[in-house]
Amino acid sequence: MRIAVLGAGIVGLACAAELLRAGHDVRVFDPAPASGATHAAAGMLSPAGEAWHGEENLLRLGVESAGLWPEYAAWLESASGVDVDHRRAGTLLAGRDHDDVQVVRRTLDLLAAHGIEYEELRQRDLREREPELSTRVCGGAYLPGDHSVNPRRVSAALLALLGDRVEHRNAAPSTTPSPLLAPGEDRPASVEGVRTEDGRLVRADAVLVATGHQLPPQVPQRRHVRPVRGEILRVRPPSGQAPTQTIRALVHGEPVYAVPRAGGEVVVGATQEEHAGDPMPTVGGVARLLDAARTLLPGLERAEILEVLARHRPGTPDNGPMLGPTGVHGLYLAAGHHRGGVLLAPVTARILRAHIESGSPDAANAFSPSRFDTSERMSRWTSLSTAN
Repeated sequence: MRIAVLGAGIVGLACAAELLRAGHDVRVFDPAPASGATHAAAGMLSPAGEAWHGEENLLRLGVESAGLWPEYAAWLESASGVDVDHRRAGTLLAGRDHDDVQVVRRTLDLLAAHGIEYEELRQRDLREREPELSTRVCGGAYLPGDHSVNPRRVSAALLALLGDRVEHRNAAPSTTPSPLLAPGEDRPASVEGVRTEDGRLVRADAVLVATGHQLPPQVPQRRHVRPVRGEILRVRPPSGQAPTQTIRALVHGEPVYAVPRAGGEVVVGATQEEHAGDPMPTVGGVARLLDAARTLLPGLERAEILEVLARHRPGTPDNGPMLGPTGVHGLYLAAGHHRGGVLLAPVTARILRAHIESGSPDAANAFSPSRFDTSERMSRWTSLSTAN
């Protein structure tokens, strides 16, 4: 099949590489590949650390994708020659005060209900696992299945695999109207390919949209994705004072994480704010991150600041991604991954490949793009029934 992929963040690139590996003729369009949320992401492969009550489907999807990462990282490194810095040391959850530890314990209750392995730790046990932690941390847990990867290196590996199949230009789905449209109906019926910014039509049998929080108007579900700003720092502590594993913590209610990378760097993140404007770092957001991080890891006090940046994550009403057919024939969606784009990239690529190759909508999919439309219709029906 001829397949056009719009968007070259880690999700779009992973889908394109999966489809290329399956023998399809793939083209990718993005004016600035891997420069959006992928560029800012810390790279935590952390389904257990991200677990939250009411998001059990997302937890199961995350666990499935985390299980794919070891083989996926090995394949990427072998095929591209790029070291993606896949770290398998596990993750520590930590709470600064007793209220923070109670929140950690609620997460552990959820993990226990789903049979996900963890080890609850007292203060002394935490510091034995990570000596750089503050002596004032009250307690936490060890998550042996939560790891990390460097998203910049992953995207570099994927771009190397795709080579000149990636075009550095904007494009949008090109659609044809249905011959069976009802009067007043203007929704397109099918895609014929993509139209590039210079007016060129690139014909395709399927178009996959993976453009993060900015979806083109041809996608019927575009209103369900919103921008959520995240601020993040990259620092380099003095030699020997960087943490040896990923740490996720609450510090007097303020969430913060520290993710070690090759070269002694540490990624500190991340704020989360509903924000429709340009994603610029703010004094308040960076100050909160630094205060929490220094309280958690005192060795960061003398760290060198290498980078401060902000990007928009693509949020959805239930924080889950939208994966599959859009209702426009030949137009597919892989968007709305919020904080999980890196973690969910391998499983997203597999799911979208199955949808495109089978050609049949999967309405039962918990992450179907149409699930919010169905919910809205049910809400309206309930309101009308109540009114009558």
